[in-house]
Amino acid sequence: MKKFIAIIVIALTFTLTGNAQDSMKTKATTVSLEQTKGVFTQTELTLVEGDYIFEIANNNVGQQVGFVLVPKGKDASKPENHIKTAYVTKAVENNTKESSNVTTLAKGEYVYFCPLNHTPQYTLTVE
Repeated sequence: MKKFIAIIVIALTFTLTGNAQDSMKTKATTVSLEQTKGVFTQTELTLVEGDYIFEIANNNVGQQVGFVLVPKGKDASKPENHIKTAYVTKAVENNTKESSNVTTLAKGEYVYFCPLNHTPQYTLTVE
């Protein structure tokens, strides 16, 4: 009987610990962006300070696409200036979607673009 009670206590401890960790996870807002050949269809974004996941759709570009986010004013051609958490977790194949990891954005201006699809740089403003 003591073993049975000990097993129940241990099981409840792990359950409660797992639930507490789940509630501590960051709540992030998903921002959906679409790419067509050579462009993003959203040419400017305004967001509030917070945590975001970027979902990138490849709408018949005909090749893989990606997503790069850089604080405005920094050299976007240098990978060390990229916000790496905003990268999609894998290249976005034709007519599919992929997402980034959670990215925390502070107030300021950023630029986003896709070097694979050779898009222009677009403005993302965080208020």
